Amino acid sequence: MNILPIIAAAEEELCDIFEMLHAHPEIGFEEHKTSQIVAERLRAFGVDEVHTGIGNTGVVGLLHGKGRGNRRIGLRADMDALPIHENTGLSYQSTQSGKMHACGHDGHTTMLLGAAKHLAETRDFDGSVALIFQPAEEGLGGALAMMEQGLFQKFPCDEIYGMHNAPNGRPGRFEICKGRAMAGAAFFDIVISGLGSHAALPHQSRDPIVIASGLVSQIQSIVSRNVAPLETCVLSVTQIHAGSAYNVVPETATLAGTIRYFEQEVYETATQRLQALCDGFATAFDVDVALELRPLFNVLKNDPNLSQAYLEAASDIVGPENVSTQVAPDTASEDFADMLQVVPGAYCRVGHSGTMPLHNPQFTLGKEILPVGASIMARLVETRLPLEG
Repeated sequence: MNILPIIAAAEEELCDIFEMLHAHPEIGFEEHKTSQIVAERLRAFGVDEVHTGIGNTGVVGLLHGKGRGNRRIGLRADMDALPIHENTGLSYQSTQSGKMHACGHDGHTTMLLGAAKHLAETRDFDGSVALIFQPAEEGLGGALAMMEQGLFQKFPCDEIYGMHNAPNGRPGRFEICKGRAMAGAAFFDIVISGLGSHAALPHQSRDPIVIASGLVSQIQSIVSRNVAPLETCVLSVTQIHAGSAYNVVPETATLAGTIRYFEQEVYETATQRLQALCDGFATAFDVDVALELRPLFNVLKNDPNLSQAYLEAASDIVGPENVSTQVAPDTASEDFADMLQVVPGAYCRVGHSGTMPLHNPQFTLGKEILPVGASIMARLVETRLPLEG
């Protein structure tokens, strides 16, 4: 590993920042303490401008290089945690009940702070860098909130880059998928309004639990019988709620879930079939079945040329044997895709020693990734904005 010297010297400081963030997680649009820590560190590192409150709790630092060029690179990290109760037993385990950094955003924030420290001290680049610390990535629209509050009008970028940890047990392994890299996603809610009754007299009801059970089974046919085998679509029912007593057939039942896709036509097919099934069950059982769809994430598309540039910068840090573009698209989603709709860029994954999956109460991020990710982002800026001579 070719960790940049300033970042290597700051490794203990970065670990302290990471542990502090991990122990005090904040969920989307509640990242007040996290934002304060980020802003304080950016100022302490000598970043030229620090702007807070963008996207409610977002932070943007602006840093100018030695050169007088007018190009600007954006580097983005997400800051929010998840509503999960941590069960890792770490010495710096979450102190906030029911909140946990189970996706590594505390690590992403720390890595971008490490890159900021290096770039502020060296300034060996021609142009400027926007250090973007985004709130509310976990399904709450933090990227869109920042853009709606003028992110790219106030801080226009020519290119933008993001990074995510990969708990694959392969520390420092850099992977990037050119083109379509992560799925688009929508959430759905279905409310079945039936007719309640005494549980001893179910013939007097229009039982929403029976209807919901049948609907869940039929929803599983949407992908298998409507989406071409070589296309990708994941439709998952993840919630079912009904009833509150042993002897009552309830009035309502609710279902909820997600649709993941890479092509708009596939998404439209899935949603049309979902609506048709809801309408059909409503007719068949003489009840009301209301479907609400909430598109949340665009398909994340990496610019092929900028993906290659990212890979080459990473190769300087982790070595050419530890970089790859031979990775399949990921059916998870990421709202960095919203930023890539406006500014070309790329999004990568960097491996670490942890192997528990993301969004798991036992997820741990291997701290050896912190100087690696920070060095890759800093090197990327220096290679994309080279100084003359």
